[in-house]
Amino acid sequence: MAGIAILLDLYRKNPSFCSQESFHSSGFFSASAAAASAAATVVAGTPFASRFLFGNPKVSHCDAAAAFPEDYISNVQRLSEDIVKNVKNLKNDALKYAVKEYKVELKPLYSAFELRPFAMTTLRSFLMFYLPLLEPATNVEEDDEDFLQDTPKEQHVDLVVPFKKSVKQIIRETTVVTTRRVLERLAVIYVSQRMAWKLLKDVPKSAVRKSQRGLPTTVYFFRVSRTTFRGHLLGVVAAALVQTGIEIYRCFCRKTNSEESDEVNLTEQTKLLGKKISDITIRCGASLVFASIGAGIGAVLFRPSVGQWIGCAAGDLAGPIIVSVCLEKAFHVNL
Repeated sequence: MAGIAILLDLYRKNPSFCSQESFHSSGFFSASAAAASAAATVVAGTPFASRFLFGNPKVSHCDAAAAFPEDYISNVQRLSEDIVKNVKNLKNDALKYAVKEYKVELKPLYSAFELRPFAMTTLRSFLMFYLPLLEPATNVEEDDEDFLQDTPKEQHVDLVVPFKKSVKQIIRETTVVTTRRVLERLAVIYVSQRMAWKLLKDVPKSAVRKSQRGLPTTVYFFRVSRTTFRGHLLGVVAAALVQTGIEIYRCFCRKTNSEESDEVNLTEQTKLLGKKISDITIRCGASLVFASIGAGIGAVLFRPSVGQWIGCAAGDLAGPIIVSVCLEKAFHVNL
């Protein structure tokens, strides 16, 4: 607009400016005026701050309209829909093949000395050794004279021996639980996170989750038994280690207290210790296997959590007895 205004001003002052002769004679002036008008137009449309950085940019204008194909908009819409579908598929694949996180929750190291577990252990130990004392002492071969006596003989009941046995049982059970906590920490350090998670898994809760998947009975029994085997393994290993340590301590005590110090006695004590350790290994292995089988049967027949716990406890108690009876009948070996 500034260039047009300059040209109009020049035309008013010099009317002969547009004649052909003057136009040809003043070609340099007209070219300069046109360039000046164009430059003024461009400069007027350019911000002042950008002139220093970019100079005077060259601008070209075109009045021709851009030609688009008829299906351009539909193609753009279809392309956008394809992009949305691909993004959704990528999200689904990411959720499907996401890496599973194994959260390992360790129990306190001295959890056996907490109030509730320690109280249950103490009560169970005292009942184990004091309940037999409450049974009435009956003698089958009683004579008529003893039956007619007015003052029956009072039997002395020793309460010190059951008390000592109860204290030893409490120490043994708390040591087993503490040893298991140490083994759990060693498993977290030295084995993979996935295996540590399986060894430290809450088996009753796992049985409940498996029951909600609608698995066949045989598959459900196998998986619950396998999970129980893994979850019960560290406890059985801890019990075996503690019992082996007790037997080694007893062997050394017998060697130091024995008056005979010849090599024959040493060889016999070593053989006896080896037999004790092998018996402990067989009993613990039978306890682990039968506890796993019993947990699977209990989870199938009863409620998953309660049935698994009852079956595991029953198999843990019955396993060593069954194996000892079978070995005695088949190979005449006493465990």
